[in-house]
Parts: sequence; C-alpha cells; structure tokens
Amino acid sequence: MNITALRPRFIGYLEPVAEMFVKVGITPNQISLLSLIFGITCAICYIDRRFILGSVFLFVSAILDLVDGSVARKIGRQTKFGAVFDWIVDKYVDALVILGIGLSGIAIIGNFIPVTPAVDFGVVALAIIGSLMNTFIKPVTYAEIGFKERVGGKIEDPLEGVGFFGRPETLLVLLLGGISGFIWVSVIIIAVCANLSAIQRIFYLHKTYS
Repeated sequence: MNITALRPRFIGYLEPVAEMFVKVGITPNQISLLSLIFGITCAICYIDRRFILGSVFLFVSAILDLVDGSVARKIGRQTKFGAVFDWIVDKYVDALVILGIGLSGIAIIGNFIPVTPAVDFGVVALAIIGSLMNTFIKPVTYAEIGFKERVGGKIEDPLEGVGFFGRPETLLVLLLGGISGFIWVSVIIIAVCANLSAIQRIFYLHKTYS
C-alpha cells in the first residue's frame, strides 16, 4: 500500500482546477510543461536555500502533474506521447529538486555526524538514483513482461501498489522537509527508502515471474 493508491481520490478533489484549465484552453502537454517549469523554479529556490518558497513551487508542480491527466480525459486528448512526456517531466522534476538541495551547500548529515562534502554528495546521489530506479523498473517491466490493456488511458500496471515509497511519498517528504527546515532529513529518507522500495519491487518481480 502506498500513496499512489489514493491518487484517484486526490484527482477527484482537483476536478475544479481541471475544469478551469479546460475553459482556458490549456492543453495537457502544456500543463505538464508548466509542472516542469515550477519544478525547475523549486530547484533554483532550493539552491538559494529558500526552502519554504521552493516547497510552494514544488507543491504547485505536483498539483499540475495530477491535473494534466484529468484535462486530457475531459477533452479527449489522451495521447501516448502525452503519457510518455508526463513520465519524463516527473523524473526531471524529481532529479533537479534533489540536486538543488545538494547544490545548496547545506550539510545533509553534518548536524549529527562530521562528514566530508563527498559523503553529503553521495547521499544526494543515492537519493536521485533511488528515485529514478524506483520508477525505471516500471517501463522495463512493461517492455519485458508486457501489460494487458489501458484502463482510463493508463497502462494496467503490474506493479501498482508494490513498493512502499514512490513518487508521491518522495514529494511529500520533500515538502515536509522544506517547510519544517529539515530538508537534509528528507534527502536521507529518500536515499534510504526509495532504494529499499526499488529492491522490494525487484523481489516481487522475481517471485512473480521467475
């Protein structure tokens, strides 16, 4: 069980926002592009150590990521490119935001344990790798194992609900860390949990498809 399972409920709450974009005439891909722009702005704020402001931009980016699919369904423009572009934007945002924290110069572990900048960078790198690999497993699974059909325009995911720490959890941890001032704790949590979640998915695939 993870936050992804609650995605339909969150999307339901955002129906008025989706309706607004439909009325204005903004396309789903344009919304995805806006999500990327807000994510990049968040990363820039994080580099400048304006973590609260950056978290606001990250929150908007996450909302836009939820809305683009709803808009696509409402106007009947659920394209395969749009689905791929959405995945690409998500991963760019995740990597850039975490990298922004690393480039901010804050000591990720130094508040508790004296460490070198190389160790701090290593934690950031692990967080980025875990975030990317946790998602990368999915398209590899689709390519090698296949999928049955599309449900509501989305691939029927054999890994849905598998893995305790996905992108929603990553964003939530970053938001809480940015608002509370413990952004370095967020990176440590992501570095550990995202990689453990990826390993959990690997074990599930091994058990199911070996």
